Amino acid sequence: MSNLLFICSKNQWRSPTTELLFKNHAIHNPRSAGTSDKARIKVNQRSIDWADVIFVMEYKHRDIIKQQFTICNKKIIVLNIEDNYQFGDPELLEMLTQSLSNYL
Repeated sequence: MSNLLFICSKNQWRSPTTELLFKNHAIHNPRSAGTSDKARIKVNQRSIDWADVIFVMEYKHRDIIKQQFTICNKKIIVLNIEDNYQFGDPELLEMLTQSLSNYL
């Protein structure tokens, strides 16, 4: 089982939607977090250490976690999805499904 961490800014729309895509997945265990102080669940070193692969929505999220945390050769994948979608938005789900097809 691999641990997948999905990160956006406030952990309200993009990363929780992605986490939902992987709910009850046979081989992946998902979690989500945000980089903002206002995040619903704020990313921390423990969540970084837990993850086998880290997915971030934007390059700025990658830069923040690289500056604030010890990454230790973790794979970080930038999905390049802007903050233009609500939780569960069908267009967001389609973009995520395409971007994450190797993992779903």
